[in-house]
Amino acid sequence: MSKTEEAEDAFTAYQKNLDRYCSYVEESIPKYIQSITNVQQEYFRACGNATKSSLTLQKDFADKTGLSPSIPKVSMKFMQDITDGLIKARSTRDQIALATIDATKQNIKTCNDNLKSFADLNKNIMQSWISTFISSPRTN
Repeated sequence: MSKTEEAEDAFTAYQKNLDRYCSYVEESIPKYIQSITNVQQEYFRACGNATKSSLTLQKDFADKTGLSPSIPKVSMKFMQDITDGLIKARSTRDQIALATIDATKQNIKTCNDNLKSFADLNKNIMQSWISTFISSPRTN
């Protein structure tokens, strides 16, 4: 057999394929996230443009028909309060979401650290069992 055709054990073959897959996922995640961000931004721009176009059309209609766009000060204050409330709610939601994401990231890191510790513990247990139950050849 040539070097490229040499037989490998199952663990080596599995590790190579796992490494290839993990590498692919690590490379593709930033592209995926950027793509989603781009779609969100484009959607927000489209919504903003649709709202602005609708408002412009309504203003033109009011101007051409002689309708008064005046509103009472109490209504203006009400709209400003609603907008302030929406911005505050969104800001709070964003802070909660970011804190949740950070906590989740920390929990995953902690889990990963614990998995390493469990793997080391299992390795020590396995070695203890092997040394206890599998005796090495004795020399006389």
